[in-house]
Amino acid sequence: MAETGMLAVQVVWVDVQAQVQERSVALPAGARIHDALHACGLELGAHAACGVWGRTLAPDHGLQDGDRVELYQPLKVDPKVARRERFAQQGARGAGLFASRRPNSKSGY
Repeated sequence: MAETGMLAVQVVWVDVQAQVQERSVALPAGARIHDALHACGLELGAHAACGVWGRTLAPDHGLQDGDRVELYQPLKVDPKVARRERFAQQGARGAGLFASRRPNSKSGY
């Protein structure tokens, strides 16, 4: 589509029912991320982020033909905090590399 002065761009986001939505849009050359989101009827919220092919970028970043624009949601739980909480629930003996040992074996085997 680049020959006609139009960009073919895919926009991907998760809707309120937690379903992944994907839409292809044709935008004029020189379009930006916010133009692609607007073409799909999406708004960039205060805590949301956007990017292209998994790289977080500013909404005014220019697009190229074939780009995949993604709308990201903030994490609900910090992964490090979640891991600490899981470890605290399991206890020190039930977690780790050597948690399931053979009976009567040496420590670490």
